[in-house]
Amino acid sequence: MQSQDYVRWFDSIRLGDVAVVGGKNASLGELYVGLSARGVRVPNGFALTAQAYRDALTAVGAWEELHKLLDHLDKRNVAGLRKRAAVARKIVYAATADAALQQAIAEAYHKLEREYGRNVAVAVRSSATAEDLPNASFAGQHESFLNVRGAKDVFEACRRCFASLFTDRGISYRIDNGFDHFKVALSVGVMKIVRSDRASSGVIFTLDTESGFRDVVFITGAYGLGENIVQGKLDPDEFYVHKSTFRQNYRAV
Repeated sequence: MQSQDYVRWFDSIRLGDVAVVGGKNASLGELYVGLSARGVRVPNGFALTAQAYRDALTAVGAWEELHKLLDHLDKRNVAGLRKRAAVARKIVYAATADAALQQAIAEAYHKLEREYGRNVAVAVRSSATAEDLPNASFAGQHESFLNVRGAKDVFEACRRCFASLFTDRGISYRIDNGFDHFKVALSVGVMKIVRSDRASSGVIFTLDTESGFRDVVFITGAYGLGENIVQGKLDPDEFYVHKSTFRQNYRAV
């Protein structure tokens, strides 16, 4: 596989590409294509494919060592889990120091610079192929890095994202939910970051998260980074938008 095959731009990604770019990136691609056409400003970006992760580990023969660490892991031994997970992350981090991958990331980042300006700040986010499924979330279990600038630092952040497939929480969650560590791969999304310090950010859910009621959109928002909401560091403002009254142009909040 050529290095250019490791990169998929948002305009070429749809919801059906979860196996290629993971759940988060598949959703971002769908949003970029669908909303940009309607005049909504969605920041552009690209995804490093799950195949880039697999090829990097295959090239250095990392799979055998990872199997030794994880095949018979007892997650009830917390100290043992922590130790083995740390070694697994080091293996993946070392494996992804790949020249072809670095070149692909640099070329893609420079393309973003041509669109948004030199040294553009980006968000670098993990996107697992078993993420955002109907029966599994993986929310907050893999790394994200914000306000990353420069091709060198973006490459470093991408490597740390790849390695974060083996966080303690991620390993434990896969065991609990019956996911094979070696059938789940990780993609990385790189996108222009939105300046939340100039406005606000938050999380939107297409239903009521507590009751499952589907006729509302649940919006949480706060000044600053959305990561503060996701990590529970603050209590955001909350709004419900009633879908049917919104469609009829009535007051819906």
